[in-house]
Amino acid sequence: MTAASTVVTEAAVKALLNEQTTVRVRPRYEGSNICTWIGFKHVNYMVEEAVLDHFRQVDMPARALYEEHGLGLDIVALDTRILHAFHMDDLAEAVVAPDTKAAKAAKAGKAGKAGKGGKGDDNTVALRVTINVERDGVVHKAVTAKVRVSLRIDTYLDSAGEVPAELARFAVARLGEQREAEPRLPFDTEDGILDQLLEGKNAYGWTWHIPYPYCHFTERLQMSGYLRLMEEGKDRFVADRGISIKTLLDDRRWIPVVPRSEITILDEAMMEEDLYITYEVEEVFKDFTYTSRMNFYVIRDGELLRTATGTIVHGYAVIRNRRDWSLENFDQRVLDAVNGDGIKGAAPRHW
Repeated sequence: MTAASTVVTEAAVKALLNEQTTVRVRPRYEGSNICTWIGFKHVNYMVEEAVLDHFRQVDMPARALYEEHGLGLDIVALDTRILHAFHMDDLAEAVVAPDTKAAKAAKAGKAGKAGKGGKGDDNTVALRVTINVERDGVVHKAVTAKVRVSLRIDTYLDSAGEVPAELARFAVARLGEQREAEPRLPFDTEDGILDQLLEGKNAYGWTWHIPYPYCHFTERLQMSGYLRLMEEGKDRFVADRGISIKTLLDDRRWIPVVPRSEITILDEAMMEEDLYITYEVEEVFKDFTYTSRMNFYVIRDGELLRTATGTIVHGYAVIRNRRDWSLENFDQRVLDAVNGDGIKGAAPRHW
């Protein structure tokens, strides 16, 4: 079975950059880890599905872009706010709106030229995703997300020919190439890399060998892989500080909640490379939430190169029953653990 032939036209690209699309989405069963609530990673998967469907609806599905034109559809930036929790079996409506000047002008009823990919014209397709869900007859705006997409020219297999002219401004030879080059970090020995990255910081780090299930288009770590690592970072950090997920569940029925997450791919991380990952607490807001930054590095040409960076905001909620939860303020035990007060901390772990 083969994908239907896709002819990239100026009209299709105009629709991609100016027309709004809508699709119904459900969270995956796998994302329901505590009672029937859905974690932030799978909320972001719903955003990803809406973006992929936006390309489908303008007749440029990801499969055809790759098979026929050698262009890999990569989400390279994702900034998501969760306003209402999702539950297992929720059926939601996702609206994808191009984030271009022309699209905004059209929405406002003003004349405008076709968009060139969004703010800054940085060779990415800029989109905004809103996911609405109904609760007791009332429709709520549950999620808002800003997304950027690059079309990565495949270099693993033989050339697919010329990139369609209509998509040329979004086609890149390497993810992140439109950005200012990341500074390289020298290091003395590989065994000391994490110590160097964590020195003087309220942070945790580990080394991870990139396996193929986290990759796509044959060679590189994809956005969903980074999201899985962001979720793992939280799990590792709190366990290292003595307040593991299960510990607080068993002690007081507390669960972590994420009102916001964002991540940007700065360069490429390849299958079977070692990834050096840090999770650093940047800010504790009163006794309610804390923000952690995650950075990801690989060794390239004998130096450390950062391939992605992102932040995740965490709070806690208490389970009231199988259906309901409510937000809780941190107590001193949690504040001390998050701040690292009085905690020597374990040495960086290598996995």
